[in-house]
Amino acid sequence: MHIGDGLIPLGQTIIYWLIALVFIVKSLEWARKDLDEMKVPMLAALAAGIFAIQAMNIPIPWGTSGHMMGAALAAIILGSPFAAVLLLTLVLVVQGVVFADGGITAMGANIVNMGVVGGFIGFYSYNTLKNSIGMTAASFAAGWLSIVIAALVCTVQMSLAGIFPLREGLLFMGLYHAVIGVVGEGAITAIALNRIMAVRPDVVSERSVPGVGVAA
Repeated sequence: MHIGDGLIPLGQTIIYWLIALVFIVKSLEWARKDLDEMKVPMLAALAAGIFAIQAMNIPIPWGTSGHMMGAALAAIILGSPFAAVLLLTLVLVVQGVVFADGGITAMGANIVNMGVVGGFIGFYSYNTLKNSIGMTAASFAAGWLSIVIAALVCTVQMSLAGIFPLREGLLFMGLYHAVIGVVGEGAITAIALNRIMAVRPDVVSERSVPGVGVAA
């Protein structure tokens, strides 16, 4: 899902960077306000885990790939979609600058589809469903929805750039990530959240506990 340099016209990359910067600024405001001593180690652990799961790529036609994201899990555990934006931005910077996985000019587009879309879809779908279907099912659904919708947004971005046929792109990116969402993103989100709640419920944001209302 990482878009490389030179694939998106410069004008479009500037627009995606401007959108991404708005959310990055908001994520830094969240960090200054909500990131306490309890959450810092969890933030570091999630960053390392997200980096690892994104390293496992599945080739998809037209030169892109499919992989897990971790945005929903980060947003749920830390209690804000801006936590996912901050974490995915940090991971994408390291991947792009150090490992050439995703471009520098295209990084804004990658932050938008994985961090912003993945984080917000994951956080709000979980909080919408958790009281009606339970924490496990809601976290599974949040993980699945976050990766499928982020992949579809990525497809639209590449189609607007003229490098990806929209209809076929939506079909392949949607299908591949729907499967990855079941066997990877959804399952890992649900399993990880359950394990953390079993052994260290104190590190999970109270906003993500069933019975507590939605808040960003």
